This record gives sequence, structure tokens and C-alpha cells, in this order.
Amino acid sequence: MASDASTNSLQKPKIQIYSTPNDEVTPFWKEKYEKDAKKYWDIFYKRHQDRFFKDRHYLDKEWGHYFSEAEEKVVLEVGCGAGNTIFPLAATYPSLFIHACDFSPRAVDLVKAHKDFNESKMNAFACDITSDDLVNHVPPSSVDIVTMIFVLSAVSPEKMHLVLQNIKKILKPNAYVLFRDYATGDLAQERLTCKDQKISENFFVRGDGTRAFYFSKEYLKNLFQENGFSTEECGVCCKQVANRSREIVMNRRWLQAAFRLNNDNLELSKVIKEPEDGLVVDISEGFAFDMFGISSSRDEMMELKLQDWNFKIKLLSKEFQHTCKSTGLMLWESARLMASVLASNQTIVSGKKVLELGSGCGGICSMIASKTARLVVPTDGDEKALELLNENVTSNLDDSLLSKLHVRQLNWGNKEHIESVKKLSDNKGFDVIIGTDVTYVAEAIIPLFQTAKELISSSQGDEEGLKPAFILCHIFRRVDEESILSAASCFGFQLVDKWPNNTIAENPYRGTINSWFEGRIKEDDVENPALNIMYFHAK
Repeated sequence: MASDASTNSLQKPKIQIYSTPNDEVTPFWKEKYEKDAKKYWDIFYKRHQDRFFKDRHYLDKEWGHYFSEAEEKVVLEVGCGAGNTIFPLAATYPSLFIHACDFSPRAVDLVKAHKDFNESKMNAFACDITSDDLVNHVPPSSVDIVTMIFVLSAVSPEKMHLVLQNIKKILKPNAYVLFRDYATGDLAQERLTCKDQKISENFFVRGDGTRAFYFSKEYLKNLFQENGFSTEECGVCCKQVANRSREIVMNRRWLQAAFRLNNDNLELSKVIKEPEDGLVVDISEGFAFDMFGISSSRDEMMELKLQDWNFKIKLLSKEFQHTCKSTGLMLWESARLMASVLASNQTIVSGKKVLELGSGCGGICSMIASKTARLVVPTDGDEKALELLNENVTSNLDDSLLSKLHVRQLNWGNKEHIESVKKLSDNKGFDVIIGTDVTYVAEAIIPLFQTAKELISSSQGDEEGLKPAFILCHIFRRVDEESILSAASCFGFQLVDKWPNNTIAENPYRGTINSWFEGRIKEDDVENPALNIMYFHAK
């Protein structure tokens, strides 16, 4: 009997706790993963910040010849994440201008907060590459190379062609797409196949809600060919990763490829208009470049609203910013933040003589200060920046404010320039000196504080007891706070307040900057968490 029982028990079917591995997720979950894709990636970067992916230092070895063939190329990184591609690229090829976009706004914030983020060389923005028009962020026909590294796999196969069509709008003729992504047969695909995480053929959802498509070589080449690209190179890369503690070998597979935009497949991003009176023809950027080797105007107009102020600022187009040595031909985030502070706190400059160092072409801080200040002098060392600065203040201010504002050239440390500017203050110096993002070059820090020392008023304070102040607003990039404080001390400046992280010992001026942010209009705020304000007095 015991033997019979044993036999019967062996013949009983096993109870299946999990569903069969071939089952796909339900239509409800397919739709949800598609609809909430942005949310899942935002949660991913909230959890992992910039710690998940390693910097891709292999780019020079694998694709160096695409980047080094000519100087001053323009690159678009699609799916930039926390910047693991763009920062190694920028370090290796300093002449590049890099546009970087990601589905996740949180990822873009991480890029902008990175210590090596440089607004004069980089343009980072949030974008759904399947639906948001790239030409709203990047000039048409302006990009030499697009990098797509483990990003297209996160897009539904049904929408991949939309990505390529979108990218075509901003590519120059014969430009390249450099591609690396998951290949069929990868270990991760094998693991997902054993679970109920299949969305469609070769398309799976991970445990955190993010998705991954696994490409075959044929599928990838056909996808690009059908959308107007030719294949320069395409191959499957395999690597065996050994886990010695578990005594297993894991097979990792990915595709690496380079595609070139076919010149005969270019489409104009704008329709050529009929000429009026036989004189004017409106053509697209791509058409102009293709036919004549030229592009449209190097300048562009930016509209900016700060409380009651509506500015139209002329500055250098992002397409050309990477070709210019001057950083004063663009509008920096720090200038917008400081301008917003001044718009809400006119008492900072009211009745005072105000000097702005390194105003650049925008001059928005100086223009807002001119409303209540007694005298405002925006300065810069670059002639092109001064030319645009004069245009901008003239076009944005009425005569009553223009009469108080005087644009001057000022190269820091130049005695003639310093004396010329000081004469405007009746040789008594300035009550408030402002500098926005003027601390990014280490060699310029000493001349900056030397110049500020020469031009700040020696007065011990006004009727309200407010001492002359030097205010810096910036993102710490190449120069850290310790180096700035050391230079400040050498020229008799004492830091009495800072924002947002105030660790200064108690003093009568501690908390001054926090008071500036009370009651400000939220829409005017610049949200970049890397921005800092430093408030100095002359000893």
C-alpha cells in the first residue's frame, strides 16, 4: 500500500503557482505603461539620481573619428539621463556644442546641476521625442551628430519611426546617428521572458515600470532605412560577465551602429513661400544650408516676462553659441534669478549707484535696477556683447530710464577701463555691484575681485545703515566656493550672507537674502537647485 501511495503521489500533477511564461501583460497594463512612461522614468531618477549609470568613457575609442574629423561640431544627445554621455564627450572634445534632452524633467535637472554643466556649451531640455517637436529647442538642420545610447529601446516599437522623423528635422545633410542599444538574446531579455512581463514581441516591462525593446540587427537596419538613413556600420557586440561567487557566466548582447542621413531624403522643415513683389523668399534653415552653405541670422530674439517687465532680448542663437569664445552672448539662468530678485526687491538698488560686472548682451538686471536706482552702469569686456547690450537696453527702456543707464566696456583689471567707469560715479565708487555667473573661469577670479575693490564705494553705509555690497549669483562650475572666498578675502571682502545653504556665523546681515525671496511670484523663479547667491561687504 505504501508503495502504491508513493506511486500515486509521483503521478499527481504539479500545482502551477505562476502563469505561463508566454503570457503577455493585459491590454490595461500595456496602455498604462505607455501612458505613464514619463512618470516611471521620473521615479527612476528620483530614486537613483546620477548613481545608476556609469560615465561612458568608451565613446572616444568607439566613435572618436566621427567627433574629431572637424572642430566645433554640434551634437544632440537623445535620452541624456543624468549626463553620462555628454560630460565625457565635452571633456574629450571641448569644442563641441551639445544639446541634450530627456523624457524625464528630473533627469534634465540633474544634468543642469552637474558641476561640469556649461550653459555656453550645452542646452539641456525635457522632451518627449515621440511627440514634442525638436525644432522648438534645436534649430533645424543644425546638428552634425545625434547620439542614441540605450534610449530607443525605451520607446514603443509603434512609435520608433516618429523618433527618427523628429530627429531628421534638426540634422544637417549627411549627418550621423550613433546608436548603441540592447540586442536580442541578451541575458536581461531571457530573464524577462521567464516572467509575465512581455508587452509584445521583443518588448518587455521591467519591475520598476520602465520598458525595454531588444533589437535584432535586421530590424534595426530596416527601421533606419525606411526612415531615410543609410547604414555605415552595424554589428552585434557580445560580452560574457562572470559572477564567480555564484559560478555563473552571463551573456550580455547589444547592437552598435552608425547611420547617415541620406541627402536625397531631406525634407524642408518650412514650406517655401511665394515671393512678395519678387523680392523676398522665406526658406528653411535646411534649404539655405543645403543650397548655399549658409544659415540664417546668428542672432535670435528671446521674450522674457518678469513681473511687470516684458523684455525682448536679442542674443546669439544657440546654433552659434558654441562657435563663440565669449559667454556674454547668451542669457544665463543666474541673470534671470537675480533679475527676478531685483524686480521683487527694489530696495536693494533704490536711490543707489549700481554697477553690473559681466552683464553680457542681456543686461536684464541693470534694466530692472534702472527703475529706482540713481545710476546704473552695465559693463562687459566683449565688443559683440556690448553691441547687443546697447541694442537691448535701447529697445526695452524708455528715455527716462535710459538717461540713468550708461553702458561701458570693462575688462577686469584694466586700469583705463576702471578709471573710465569710476568717473561715472563722480569717483566715489558704487553702492551695489552685481555679477551673475562671472565666476566660471579660475584665472578671472582675482581680476574680478580686484576690479570690484577699485569700484566699490568706501562709504560705511547709507541712512538705513546698509553698507556697500558686492552680490554674486552663479552655479559653482570650475571654481569652488573656497577659491572664491580666498580671493574675496585678499581684496578685503567679507561674506556676510549666502543662499540657499547658509552656514555663516550669526551677524546683522545673516538672512538678508532669504528676505528677498519672500512674496516673490512663483512663475518668475528659476528652479535650478544648483544656483547660489553670495553677499559680500567690503571690510
